[in-house]
Formats: sequence, C-alpha cells, structure tokens
Amino acid sequence: MHSIPNEELLEYVETAVFEYAQKNRINSEQIQWLVERIYHAFRGYDVIQPLIDDKSITEIMVNNHKEIFIERDGEISQVPIEFESQQKLEDIIQAIVSKVDRVVNESSPIVDARLHDGSRVNVVLPPIALKGPVMTIRKFPEKALTMEDLIEKKAITEEVATFLQDLVIAKYNIFIGGGTGSGKTTFLNVLSNFIPHQERIITIEDSAELQIKNVPNLVSMETRNANTEGRGQISIRELIKTSLRMRPNRIIVGEVRGEEALDMLQAMNTGHDGSLSTGHANSTTDMLSRLETMVLSGASLPVQVIRKQISSAIDIMVHLSRLRDNSRKVVAISELTGLKDGEIQVNPLYEFIEEGESPEGEIIGRLLPTGNHLQSISKLKQAGIYNEEYPHEKNNRLVMNE
Repeated sequence: MHSIPNEELLEYVETAVFEYAQKNRINSEQIQWLVERIYHAFRGYDVIQPLIDDKSITEIMVNNHKEIFIERDGEISQVPIEFESQQKLEDIIQAIVSKVDRVVNESSPIVDARLHDGSRVNVVLPPIALKGPVMTIRKFPEKALTMEDLIEKKAITEEVATFLQDLVIAKYNIFIGGGTGSGKTTFLNVLSNFIPHQERIITIEDSAELQIKNVPNLVSMETRNANTEGRGQISIRELIKTSLRMRPNRIIVGEVRGEEALDMLQAMNTGHDGSLSTGHANSTTDMLSRLETMVLSGASLPVQVIRKQISSAIDIMVHLSRLRDNSRKVVAISELTGLKDGEIQVNPLYEFIEEGESPEGEIIGRLLPTGNHLQSISKLKQAGIYNEEYPHEKNNRLVMNE
C-alpha cells in the first residue's frame, strides 16, 4: 500500500466505499466518514488524524487506545473516538517516532518526537504506563506567531515588545522562565526572529520546534536518544560544547533541564552575547534557584561560584504565566545586576498588575513599568540604539498615570 500514491489510494478507498454504500444503503455523511477513516488508517494517524487536522485543537491526550482527550480554547474534554485495539495505537506510535529516527520499546519506554509540522509528541509505553500506551501531542500553529500576534492577544504591550527587541538586537543574554503551557517556546521563537539576519545562529533542542525565519546563517541541532544497545546518545550538553566550535554569534537552547545549564552559562560568559534559553519555573526567583540546582547536578561547585556564573551570564529574565482564564502573558521582566552579600540581585523592570475580571471571566490587567531603570546600558550604547530617554522614562510616567 505504501508504494501507491496518495491520490490513487484515495480513489481505491472511495470506489470500495461507494460499492459498500450501494449494497447497504448508507447516507452521504456516513460515506464520507468511512472514506476518511479507511484512508487515515493507511496513510494518516488513524482516528486521531482529524484531531491533528483541526486547527482549533491545541493538545491531544491519548491515555490508552480507548481514552482520548483534547484541549480547545484552554478547555479539556474527552472525545467519543477510540482506536480499534491497543496494537493499532502502538503501530501509530511506531510510525511517528520512526520518522524522526527515535526508538521506543519496552526497554526504552519513554520518548520525545515530533510530527512533520513541528508538533511535539511524548510517548510512554507499558510497563511504565499502566493503562496502555500514552501519547501526548502538543500542536503548534502552521504559521509561527509574531510579536504583533502577542500584542493583539494582550500577552505583552507594544512598549515592552519594543524594549525587548532592542535588548535582543543589542545582544543581551535573555532567559525565559514559565510553567507548563505558558508559551515559553513560542516566546523564544518570537524573540529569536529579532536577531539581525547577518548573524550566525546555532539552535539546540531536545526536539526541534523553533521556526526562525529571518536568519539565513542558521544551524539547527537536536538531541538523539541511545539506540537499542544503549549507545549513540547525544545530549544537549554535548551539543552546546560542539556548538562553541561552530563559530556562532549566538546560541539558542530550547530548554535547559539539567546539568547542561552549566555549559549554557559558560557559553554566555565566554563571548556568545545575545544567547537565549528557557526553563521551567513558577517565578523569576524560583527560576534562579532551579538554575543553581541544575548546575549543581553537573558540577560540585560552591553555591557562591554558581551564583556568580548566573548573575554574570544572564542579563534579563522574562517570566511567562498561564493565568486562570487560560490566557498566556508576560508577567515579569527583571534585570540581574550582580551579587550582593552572596545573593543574586534582581532589578524588576516590568510587572503584570491584575486589575479585575470581566463578566466572562477574562482577567483584566496590564504589564506596567516598576519605575526602576535598566542599570546595565553599555550593550545598548555599543549597538547605537541607546538614547537619553531610555528606558522610556516619559512613557513610564505616562503609563503609570493613565
């Protein structure tokens, strides 16, 4: 069947279904459902193909072959469809992971993969998953979001977007923190597209998701799991070390989760200004603590040394949050200004202030300047984009007094 072109296979399926329909008197809606169902069983991802094609669905959660949930507009609900058997679900999982040269089986039952459109896939097989194979698909829009889209969705203000754009151009090292589903990867992608097109960028990810459009000199790398003999694993840590020999202007690390945090900080500290990365945390201070823990997992350094590394490597911390109305927003932007009495000094620049709730449950609030000034302005001056009013003193007063 795989040697037959898609159009020809569809014709075969339609002919067979029409013949069946004439004998069994089924209506046109049932005919269409049968055609799609049979075609997707051969070429698509079986019963979940329509869910993958539905652009309003942002997450597909397969708990086992009989339980499938989706997320749409931030709401999770079960859908009345199921795979015909556990074996069919396992076949679909193997089809997905094999396309990106990943392996998942009983001896290696957890894997991250992606679909051809960049959607993120996580798989957990029995015996780890007790109810049967589990697959979670985080879908990404076909067209990458832009800063204009985020402003329109009220995730950020135009003033702050301009401020961050200037910081990216001026090569400030920026670290984006946030909880699950807060939009860290999306925001990293948006910021990456502010990088001047003449620079050389190396991106490093567990599973390639970034869609950087305006930088022609771009190298994208992703990690590799060990093979069935336990060999051939390539970690983020190894990729960061390799990237330093590839003459990058900037390094972008999709997400740091462990000991690779040390390598990323060292890269930022050794001339790769303007590097970007993300991490999982519930606040800016929590993110700093987690970075300390990550570095400690890879090197037994004194805490003071680690804090010095963090404060000298990272210039700006951006924190994102998914609020209770399911909206994703930038809720804090802070500057790291060095060490004092052994503690990393955080200079808050912008904070999201909640002002109430609409009758529909939408959170009303704004990302407002704190009144603090950006203390480290040397990179902006070197880039020729600093002026005497920076960072927006007049705008600050305007916004605060509105």
